[in-house]
Amino acid sequence: MPLHPEDPASALRLAMDHIQLGVAVFDAGLRLVVSNRNYNHLLALPADLTRPGTALFDIALFMAERGDLGAGDAARLAIERINALTASPTTVTQRLGHGGQALEFHSSRLPDGGLAISFADVTAKVHVEQQLAQVNQNLERRVEERTSALRQVNAELEVARAKADASNHDKTRFLAAASHDLLQPLNAARLYTSTLIERAKSTAFAELANSIEASLTAVEDIMSALLDISRIDSGAIKPAPVPMAAQDLLKKTEVEFAPMARERSIALRIVPAAATVLADKAYVGRIVQNLVSNAIKYTPVGGKVLVGLRRRGNRWRLDVIDTGIGFNRDQHKLVFAEFSRLERGARMAQGLGLGLSIVQRLVTALGLTLELDSREGHGSRFSIYLPAVRHARPAGATELAAPEPGFGTLSLRVLCVDNERAILEAMEGLLAHWGCDVRTALSLKQIDRERLLEGWYPDLVLMDYHLDQTSGLDAIEWLRHNVGGHLPAALVTADRSPAVRALAEERGVAVITKPVKPAALRATISGLANQSGRGTQRPN
Repeated sequence: MPLHPEDPASALRLAMDHIQLGVAVFDAGLRLVVSNRNYNHLLALPADLTRPGTALFDIALFMAERGDLGAGDAARLAIERINALTASPTTVTQRLGHGGQALEFHSSRLPDGGLAISFADVTAKVHVEQQLAQVNQNLERRVEERTSALRQVNAELEVARAKADASNHDKTRFLAAASHDLLQPLNAARLYTSTLIERAKSTAFAELANSIEASLTAVEDIMSALLDISRIDSGAIKPAPVPMAAQDLLKKTEVEFAPMARERSIALRIVPAAATVLADKAYVGRIVQNLVSNAIKYTPVGGKVLVGLRRRGNRWRLDVIDTGIGFNRDQHKLVFAEFSRLERGARMAQGLGLGLSIVQRLVTALGLTLELDSREGHGSRFSIYLPAVRHARPAGATELAAPEPGFGTLSLRVLCVDNERAILEAMEGLLAHWGCDVRTALSLKQIDRERLLEGWYPDLVLMDYHLDQTSGLDAIEWLRHNVGGHLPAALVTADRSPAVRALAEERGVAVITKPVKPAALRATISGLANQSGRGTQRPN
């Protein structure tokens, strides 16, 4: 039908019949004014219900009786449907059509009270929404399943971690207990050997005694390294950095390694430093021990080892420099690997190659920086960086940093207490050879029972930590209470835990670790003798 501009109503009716929406207009009495073709077709209305003047109620009742509006009383359903369309100025509702399609209705109240209704077949849209909802539901189900699986895996990992932690804790406890039991006889053996070495000088047995000492030292080094690695890997290390005087660390290094360097004809130079650093004394000390020990081991006879500090910004760089065999850049990672040593180094010194592995582990555990510079055939520089501290009072040294003693005869009264008779005998033999007046006891009860201190006042006491009925620190307190509050004392123990060292430091007690090194023992005794005012030696 052609459009005629002079007949706007016909043009509008033609346009309404060609749009996809179903459209109908009702007057204020809710009677049909006009509807388009799609309205009549989509609702499948009979011709008598599409005539102008048809009541909306009649149309709704017809659809209710046909079942379009669901189950129930048709009149009630028709009224409910009309109320839904007219309850608000505008409404949007959905329901199923006679053919099962999804219809979406938009209704608007007109200014004169009438009602305009438009609707469309949204079956495809609903189908897409349902598919999206199903996809979302599937995704949510898969997320929930994976989350549940992840929770299960996490729970299993947590159980496995707990078991691993318990296993590591048990291993650490076992190694600590085993190390104590193993180090006790090793300690006695080293003390006996030290006495043998001193008495066998210039005899045919000197070389044999030195060989035994070297073998015992190798066993001790291996045990100490394995214990350190176990302690680090099990997470037993709890760093406790405090302000400390770097000079205390340097002096302790000199006392410990000067005899070793002198024996190998190596010039060990410790550069004094008036620096205060923030460091864990025990573990940084262990790092420096390993670095200096390695430097001396792998420096040829007549070489040099230098230990000192340099200021670098707000940090101090602690250097251990040697004129040893060195290595090239391609071998840097190799030197830090466990049980790995360079061929030339293996020919120069015994061991398992664990020292630098321990250094790297400790540096990582303490959050420090390790720097390495080396040239094959020219030497190496190993450096660690320590935070500088200003205007802080350094913590007291746990161990005495006495100067390296001479080789004169000591004139000291020494009380030794240990629950191992073999250790007491070995200690007594060594100290007596140094000119000491020695008394020994297995326990405090023996001291009291045999009245060992009657008429005999010790200049110092060397006390085992793990006694049968009390700790060595408590035993020292008992002795100080009964003998004298200023009695100098050293704790001799195979327990290398920081906790024991901290307790000893609080009570003003030095610490000597087993197996006892004669040089360290003599240095500690000299320091304790200075405390008691008996720091003199008779020259041989």
